[in-house]
Amino acid sequence: MAMDERPALALVRRARKINRILTETYPDAHCELDFTNPLELLVATILSAQCTDKRVNMVTPTLFAKYPTVEDYAAADRAEMEEIIKSTGFFRAKTNSIIGMAQAVCDRYKGVVPHRLKDLVTLPGVGRKTANVVLGNAFGVPGLTVDTHFQRLVRRFGWTDETDPVKIEHIVAELLPRKEWTMFSHRVIWHGRRMCHARRPACGVCPLAALCPSYGTGPTAEKEASKLVRPGPFS
Repeated sequence: MAMDERPALALVRRARKINRILTETYPDAHCELDFTNPLELLVATILSAQCTDKRVNMVTPTLFAKYPTVEDYAAADRAEMEEIIKSTGFFRAKTNSIIGMAQAVCDRYKGVVPHRLKDLVTLPGVGRKTANVVLGNAFGVPGLTVDTHFQRLVRRFGWTDETDPVKIEHIVAELLPRKEWTMFSHRVIWHGRRMCHARRPACGVCPLAALCPSYGTGPTAEKEASKLVRPGPFS
């Protein structure tokens, strides 16, 4: 679907029905990163790149205790931070991003994490995906989190064949009410982690089977498919 085209009514209806079914399937869907304030969520989301939420949640209690304020991150000893976050992978780059982000927040925003997308994406290590996670879950500003699960599932749903995350975000935004964006992201990510896996989706037990044009990508026999379901939690 081109960026300037309005989505077909049938596609909108199917998208909203999929959202309703996911709402019923995952009534407790939420961000699986542990945090208590916007700064903690921003740091945790930076750490989550190429890493599981479970691993991030094992690291952040120590990190949050050592650096309770943005000023603490900005003045952090690089080697000490690297040691704490080493198990999340790409720890040198992540340390650069966290310290750089904190210094930018101190310099440009008086030490307060900004609550606008256009401001968040100017911070080191913060792209649209990270910004939308923070906006939606720390500030209550609706946003679509286009991670690898989200991209895979919306393509399987037949909503788009785009691979560019920004284009995918705009396309999906046209299909669903803005107020649903944050929770829809959680539901899709939960479904991707638990059932609609990259290699062998559990098609035979999927509640979206009747609506999904990719049905049959994975096993369709209920007994075989049920073995593929991962109940979570993943935090």
